[in-house]
Amino acid sequence: MFTGLIEAVGRLKSREARGGDWRISVDTGDLSMQDVHLGDSIATQGICLTVVATRGQEFCADASLETARHSTLLNWQPGQLLNLEKAMQPSSRFGGHMVSGHVDGVGELVSVTPEARAWQYRIRAPKDLLRYIALKGSIAVDGISLTVNGLDADVFSLTLVPHTMAHTALALWRPGVRVNLEVDLVARYLERLLERTGPEQEGISSDFLARHGYL
Repeated sequence: MFTGLIEAVGRLKSREARGGDWRISVDTGDLSMQDVHLGDSIATQGICLTVVATRGQEFCADASLETARHSTLLNWQPGQLLNLEKAMQPSSRFGGHMVSGHVDGVGELVSVTPEARAWQYRIRAPKDLLRYIALKGSIAVDGISLTVNGLDADVFSLTLVPHTMAHTALALWRPGVRVNLEVDLVARYLERLLERTGPEQEGISSDFLARHGYL
């Protein structure tokens, strides 16, 4: 589990094809690796990756076909900046929102507009993710915990403050760039609970809520 608060910006060292999927190597920059062990998770550009090897300020991870299908991983080039966050500890301060590192889909940056000292970013989301994106709700974009400040058809808006600009890999964000999106975890589970999943399972409806005293 992650919070979407980026701890450091690293760089991709290499991406090597291995048996049909990929082994990637990441230079972690200023991210402390003293407490990172084999099997630990590091969110890399919003993708939860499992550490399979370390060497100084470098870690290696394997990326599956499933990861490649639903993220921007195959667009990464050596030297590219990558947002990094280690998995949160039980004692960690919860400053962002619940982020699993399981990317739901890829969006496209439509426009960037200055707004006082901040910047407004507009991103087009895949149609199958739109129902999870709510005004003033949370979304992770390339692993960054952000608040949705506007909705217009299939495009949502974000306002990024100078601190976020300075401490993430936002230098990559130009109109047309593709970004990893992870919708709110609670929204996905809530949708599943509301579904009728079998002939004997009623699902949650207004009638169900009324019969059980909620309406």
